[in-house]
Amino acid sequence: MEEKISIIPLGGVSDVTRNMYIYEYKNEILLVDCGIGFANETVVGVDLLLPDISYLKTTNKKIVGMAITHGHEDHMGALPYILPDLPDFPIYATSLTAEFANEKLKEFGMPKRIQKVDFDGGEVKIGSFTISFVRVTHSIPDTSHVFIKTPVGNFYHGSDFKFDLTPYDGKKTDFQKIVKLANQGVICLLSDALRAEEPGKAPSESSLTYAFEEEIDKTKGKFIVTTFSSNISRLNQVINVAKKFNKKICFVGRSLIKAKDMAIRLGYMSLPKDMEVDVRDLKHVKDQNLVLIVAGSQGQENSALTRIVSGEFREIKLNPADTIIFSSDPIPGNEISINSLIDEISKIGTRVIYSAISESFHVSGHGAADDLMMLMNLVRPSKVLPIGATYRQMVAYKQLARQQSFEDKDIILIENGQEVVFTKESSFLGRKLNLRNVFVDQISGEEIESFVVMDRQKIAKEGVIVVIAEVDSQTGQILDNPNIIARGYASADAQTLSKGLSKELKTALSRKKGPVTNWIYIRRQLADVTEKFIFKTFRKHPMVLPIVIEI
Repeated sequence: MEEKISIIPLGGVSDVTRNMYIYEYKNEILLVDCGIGFANETVVGVDLLLPDISYLKTTNKKIVGMAITHGHEDHMGALPYILPDLPDFPIYATSLTAEFANEKLKEFGMPKRIQKVDFDGGEVKIGSFTISFVRVTHSIPDTSHVFIKTPVGNFYHGSDFKFDLTPYDGKKTDFQKIVKLANQGVICLLSDALRAEEPGKAPSESSLTYAFEEEIDKTKGKFIVTTFSSNISRLNQVINVAKKFNKKICFVGRSLIKAKDMAIRLGYMSLPKDMEVDVRDLKHVKDQNLVLIVAGSQGQENSALTRIVSGEFREIKLNPADTIIFSSDPIPGNEISINSLIDEISKIGTRVIYSAISESFHVSGHGAADDLMMLMNLVRPSKVLPIGATYRQMVAYKQLARQQSFEDKDIILIENGQEVVFTKESSFLGRKLNLRNVFVDQISGEEIESFVVMDRQKIAKEGVIVVIAEVDSQTGQILDNPNIIARGYASADAQTLSKGLSKELKTALSRKKGPVTNWIYIRRQLADVTEKFIFKTFRKHPMVLPIVIEI
């Protein structure tokens, strides 16, 4: 019987985040990445989304190990939520990636588990799989692709990347290693496809330096930059520009300070001690001599930047002489919160520069069309499978693959949960896992059931009505006016609601004669009357919570 291997994405296919992939050979499973997703404003009261690992928890197959490609949250952020539900197995990543991941585990009181692997450290044997890490450029150092050898053939897992020929840290993509590995033959290339719709090449990180220098030179007050804490190269750029203009620098926000300390410890950042200022000492430095690197580029509610803009940060006050630069693109779903924050900054009179009005302060870490086609040519796979992208971007990737002479049968477009089975010579679709949405509260780390999310969505859209009624147990009549609490209604509507609903409820229960024997029926009757009244009056379907007090 011909040997076969399966690939099943649990997240990251037709879904930009929650990256997690199963490579399955006989009774063994190799995992690649373990990322979180970010809830948007339509998912009320939810912070994070996780890959659904139900299959991993119920299968009899053994998880032999995991490889993590880089230190972004959508590729390793789910580790502390998911690892406790799975048996122990080795996890491998390159130096900075392992540090970020282990720090994430530490936040949750978990021991370090991620083992460091050097790019030049050779192969790592994991069960029937053998993996190699390949350095590529992205928006975080130590990003890697993973070359996976299996008994069936070789696979190239090419998650987030671009081909930056002049990266700010000087660490270029290892093209020679890609070609050397590709010469062993590749059955399938799994490739980042996020910017498949964009023509040309992704710009280099180094191109931003001049723009930073130009703006810092014209700023008369504080020069403030907000970006992702993991973007070490961008942080280094800002540090070096500050150094050139003899400015002091201050990191503001827990995530940035941790990333800075980690980068210095591992040798990824150089920051003279006399150049850095603690936030508590800012009062001793003139505004025009200050560069602040502040957390909160996505408009997070409790971030340092949001608190500064709201006037809640005692040590830092904005004024019209300051400049704030958003050196990042919005994560899909965060546009509303970011735009709202920019509006508040504009009201203060502070100059604010963001991606919608200037492309000079951020470049994508994902390759555009030319980068993607170049990877196809370097790897020379028999088949391609786009990942880390929406479905329309995967379709755009298909067009690029056609330009590189791939036939449609060798361009695989799937969705999360869909198994693809590979033999040495062919591929076909296998089973389809029924994946559910897994919602998580970021603070408690507890999973939130889907029905809770549905309740929250209903409350947000339709409102909530609490009816508190004292009912005489001997007559079944409502005593006095019920207390009605309405949320999600204008004050005038709430008054109309309270007055009219009280009358309706009293009338409904006035028909009751004699002692109450079924209190559940009374509660249900209160709910039914309330729902009908609200729909008739306001055309809404609120959540109704009847509370009966027995008298």
